[in-house]
Parts: sequence; structure tokens; C-alpha cells
Amino acid sequence: MRIRSLAAAFAASVALPVGAAQATDLEVTHWWTSGGEAAAVAEFARAFDATGNKWVDGAIAGAGDTARPIMISRITGGDPMGATQFNHGRQSQELVEAGLMRDLTDLAQKENWTGLVNPPTLLDNCTLDGKIYCVPVNIHSWQWMWLSNKAFEEAGVPVPTSWAELVAAGPALEAAGKVPLAMGKQPWQQHGAVDVLMVAIAGPENFLQVYKDKNAEVAAGPEIAAVFKAADDARKLSAKSNVQNWNEATSMVINDQAGAQIMGDWAQGEFQVAGEVAGTDYTCLPGLGMHEVISTGGDAFYFPLVDDPEVSAAQETLAHVMLSPEAQVAFNLKKGSLPVRGDVDLAAANDCMKKGLEILAAGKIMQWTDELITPNTNQEINDLMSEFFSTPSITPEDAQARFAAIIGSAD
Repeated sequence: MRIRSLAAAFAASVALPVGAAQATDLEVTHWWTSGGEAAAVAEFARAFDATGNKWVDGAIAGAGDTARPIMISRITGGDPMGATQFNHGRQSQELVEAGLMRDLTDLAQKENWTGLVNPPTLLDNCTLDGKIYCVPVNIHSWQWMWLSNKAFEEAGVPVPTSWAELVAAGPALEAAGKVPLAMGKQPWQQHGAVDVLMVAIAGPENFLQVYKDKNAEVAAGPEIAAVFKAADDARKLSAKSNVQNWNEATSMVINDQAGAQIMGDWAQGEFQVAGEVAGTDYTCLPGLGMHEVISTGGDAFYFPLVDDPEVSAAQETLAHVMLSPEAQVAFNLKKGSLPVRGDVDLAAANDCMKKGLEILAAGKIMQWTDELITPNTNQEINDLMSEFFSTPSITPEDAQARFAAIIGSAD
């Protein structure tokens, strides 16, 4: 499929909501600042601008953990933006409960969001007390490992088909001057990688018993002990990965300096910007080659409640645009994520996106931590993983015991 100019496609085929205001500036805050992310968000901006309104970009560098407190502070402090990104789940719940976010239920019913959004849990995560407060824009899954085909070729070993094979290839990669596992030093990256290992090694059922049921006995048990042993392997394999940001770690794989990276499918956008070809230059392993599932996390946009009727009308127009078929295709092809609409044409998807679509179509989906734990619990685990990865003297057994205690006290 050849994607038409988004502005032309939008103007030709998407009807605006009745009463939508024109030529209104709307500030949109988000944390999409890497090359692939910037290319993706530009598609939303172009589609919105095509309506006669103006997207005012409010990108905040430093990923979600840095951006979210700034966004929340502005909203609670009486200086709201027109729209803002959050992840699916509980990150915005208190803002909704405080009456600071706009109710989108009427628009959602008029446009049949419940019939369009797949899986339904994405819209459920936007819903509180029967009212819809956000627009889900993609399905992002952490369940991926990205591998440089050339790095393994230069190391003289086959491209791994599982986590265990990557661990076994570690010495050969190091002997060839490669970092076996690229990983940024931000806590959310380390936490995410360990959670991916948990699904791959302990299985989705144990993962959900830990994070959904808050079962401290399972968290302290033998299945999760194997996960922390794997986390210790990851700590050793990534010891020489001296980068901070996730996209810098992705660049190590793209430039064949590193063998692999555990990172969500948003990494795919960086490979595309670099001109890399899936299956030729790089390999993707959903579920680390062990449990092929898609976690139904991702991004959604919320619209702070405002008094200005023109801004309010522009908010409704942007919500409409974000779920339009053209914007869903153009944005998600650049972002590396999967669309939330099940009725769009993705014939242009690359090999890795097609793998994700096949897993989604097979119903192999699961909830992720954004949906299952509070931000406070998430931060506690982030802190633990940061300490574990930076302190080799902390044993896997010690880390697991501390992890189980956090789960046992989680709300």
C-alpha cells in the first residue's frame, strides 16, 4: 500500500465533528523526541493542521518519567495544555477523579469507538464510572528483542532465536568487541527489560499473578527466581552499555556495536528512520523467542477541561483525527506500534509489524504493568532495578526478596 499525503487523504475522506472550530491553536504535550517518535507525531500534527487548526508542539524531553510530573503539575496548577499524552492505565486516574479531564463519551458514542477500538481493554482503560476520558492511539508492547544481524555475523555466531541463545552468544560477541546487550541506564528501561524476562521465562500466568493479583508468594517463588537469574545475566551482558537513553541503546544495535536490545516495539521507528530493513539488517523476537504475546499497553491522549469554547471544539477535532483511519495508519507505521482500529489497511507493514499483527489476531494478548500497578509501586520497582543493575554485589536472591516485599505491599 502506498500512503497518500495525509493532509489530502484527511481532507478527502474524513468528516469533521459538527461545530468544529477552525484556526485554533492547540498545545499538545508529549514525550516523543527520538527520531522515530518525532516522525510519527508529525503525522498527527499534519492531520490536525489539515483541519484548519494549528498543532502547537509541546514535546518534553526525557521520556515519560520526566514528562508526566510536568504535565500533571501544569494541569493541577491551572495552566492546562490542550491535549496531553499518557500511557494506558492508571497514570491519569487521579486527574480524572478530580474533574480536571474532559469527558469524551458523547463523541465516542457518536463515532462508535467501542466498535472500532481493538482490543476493547484499551477503551476500558480510558473509562471511569462508565464515562470515556481519553483517546487510545496505538498498541505498544514491551515484548520484543531487537538483534543486529551483522553483529552476530562478525562475531561468528548465528543470530539467536531465544534469550538463552543470546546469553550463550555473549562471550563471542564480547570477543568481537561488541556489547552483547544494549541497555540505557534509566530505571524504567531496566524495569521493563526484567518484566519482559518475567513473561518469557516464568510465563504470562505467573506475571499476572505477581502484578495483577499482587501475589507475594509467587513473587518470592522458584519461577520468579529464574527470572532474577536471567536479570543477573542481563546485568552482566549490558555492563559495558554506557548510554543513558533508550534510543541511544537502539542506535548501538543499528550501528552493529551491540548484539541485542530488549525494548518495546517503539524501537522499530528508529530502525526505519535509519533505513534498516527488517529481516535483512535486523531481527525481531517477540516474547524473546519463548512466549509470543502482545502486551496491550500503549499511548492515549487526554484533554484537560477548559472554559474556552474554541479550544474545546479543537480538542474534539483532534480526538476525531487521532482515530481516523488515515492518521492511524500513518502514525503507527512510523511509530512501530500497532493501530487501535481493526479495520485499517496495513499492507505496508514490515516483517516485524506483521509478526505483531499475527500475534494480536491470534488473541495472544495480556495486560501490562501500566494497567496493573500504581505509579507509586512502579517507582519502587524502578528504584530497585536501578540499584540492582548498578550494584553487582546485590545478589539475584536479595533483589527477588525485595521485589516480593514490594509486591506484597502494593495496592
